[in-house]
Amino acid sequence: MAAEAGLIAVGAGLAIGLTGLGAGLAEKDVGAAAVGAITEDVSLFGKAMVLMVLPETIVIFGLVVAILSVFMLGM
Repeated sequence: MAAEAGLIAVGAGLAIGLTGLGAGLAEKDVGAAAVGAITEDVSLFGKAMVLMVLPETIVIFGLVVAILSVFMLGM
C-alpha cells in the first residue's frame, strides 16, 4: 500500500511537471510569434493574447489528472 502511494505521488508530480514543461515550450514559440505580430499590427493584441493562453490549458489538464489520481488513492 505504501509503495502504491509513492508511485501515485510520483505519477501526479510527473503529470504536472511534464505538462508544465510542454506548455512552456509551446508558449515560447507562440509568444515570439505573438510579439512579432503585435509589432506589425497592434490590432492583433486580442488574438495574440488568446493564443498565449491556450498552452496553459494543458497544465490545467495535468493538474486535474494529478488531483484525480491523488483522490483515487484516498490520501
